[in-house]
Amino acid sequence: MSEQTQISRINGEAPGNSDTDEESAPTGETGGATLDGNDLVLSYPSSDDPVVAGESITARAGAVTALIGPNGSGKSTLLKGLADQLAPDAGSVLVDSRGIQSFEKKELARTLGLLSQESTSPDSITVEDLVYHGRYPHRGFFESVTDEDEQAVDRAIELAGCGHLRDREVGQLSGGQKQLAWIAMVLAQDTDVLLLDEPTTFLDLHHQLEVMEIVETLREESDITVPRSCSRTCSRSTPRST
Repeated sequence: MSEQTQISRINGEAPGNSDTDEESAPTGETGGATLDGNDLVLSYPSSDDPVVAGESITARAGAVTALIGPNGSGKSTLLKGLADQLAPDAGSVLVDSRGIQSFEKKELARTLGLLSQESTSPDSITVEDLVYHGRYPHRGFFESVTDEDEQAVDRAIELAGCGHLRDREVGQLSGGQKQLAWIAMVLAQDTDVLLLDEPTTFLDLHHQLEVMEIVETLREESDITVPRSCSRTCSRSTPRST
């Protein structure tokens, strides 16, 4: 297990409880931001009962946190609650001890990003243009693209390994290629906390390992906090290439 990887479980094994398998981050080597979900109760208007009932999770600053549970256990719902995309019925979400509701929209988008399983975009948009959309929190409405934006997009595309797809339209891509493009977009957002909902969906084993390498590179180079969800069959560590 990576020295800054922790495992939380959902559905019968509450994230953040005393049974959570985690390792303390080395003193003085953390960055990013701490993300806390406290006693969260989350539901949808169409549901009679809460999907997430009183779950708590702490994602330590600069660490990779794997949220493990079977399909239908509420992992995606919990991540939506942590990303302020679903208002909790009860409980709180804190970023560095600050209530998430106190963030302005663009400020939160510069602080926390979410790669959802439900991401959609026009088929006619190119991969490069899609990745540039990740830079919107860093610019005013009428501001043009800056050198910083270009560098962030180039780095995100390189990290995601989709440079060969840069000029392709999203509608021409396979499911796995689209996933890489979306990963690049959320990387370009350049946040302190990055929530990944089943980031290896649609990817073959080779590309799954590449995505885990991306996560490890982010932790090592940027000290970003990365909570990610996966099924019970996912790897319990962040793989490294040999």
